[in-house]
Amino acid sequence: MKQISVRMLADKLAAGEAVYLLDVRQPWEHELAHLPGSVLIPLDQLSDHLDEVQPPAGALVVAYCHHGVRSLSAAAILDGAGIPALSLAGGSDAWSHHIDASVARY
Repeated sequence: MKQISVRMLADKLAAGEAVYLLDVRQPWEHELAHLPGSVLIPLDQLSDHLDEVQPPAGALVVAYCHHGVRSLSAAAILDGAGIPALSLAGGSDAWSHHIDASVARY
């Protein structure tokens, strides 16, 4: 499965590229800490809610979770549904550690 590093994602966002961030964690995790502008669809609900994944035309779809394990599964589900997606390597924890410390670590 294809992954994107937190640095590469940060660069794309800083450049103003269209990115659709899909948080596949649980609602309590999203409440605690999330990447700005992300859409929450927990992994265990993703297959039943694929119609809610509505990236803008041409947007890069990036699934993320806490450490990057659930998002690998999410990217595979999305790819299987015809929605090309990447998994954020290291998840929100790596984002907080390397990019934005204001995103809470847990």
